[in-house]
Amino acid sequence: MIKKVHVKTGDTVVVINGKNRGKQGKVMQVSPKEGKVIVEGVNMVTKHVKPRQMGEPGGLIKAEAALYADKVQLICPKCGKATRIGHDGTGKDKKRVCKKCGAKFE
Repeated sequence: MIKKVHVKTGDTVVVINGKNRGKQGKVMQVSPKEGKVIVEGVNMVTKHVKPRQMGEPGGLIKAEAALYADKVQLICPKCGKATRIGHDGTGKDKKRVCKKCGAKFE
């Protein structure tokens, strides 16, 4: 069963709790099965990378780790505030709208 996630790839979001609270970024990847998202520049972790080919460097690299989708909130493109989303229309005409100002998300 695939769970529904309120954010899509490319959305701008803000983290609402945890050590990265208040940080904003763009959603790079969404995993509805796990209910997680990867946000650009948020939840950075250090990974140990082993060189795979001759001449390829190994060592420590910084990368974004996944965090739960319920820990992020969409930022409205019109009013610029963190907001919940509502839905307007039915079927194929269904659009996401800002609960605060009523602006439609692309």
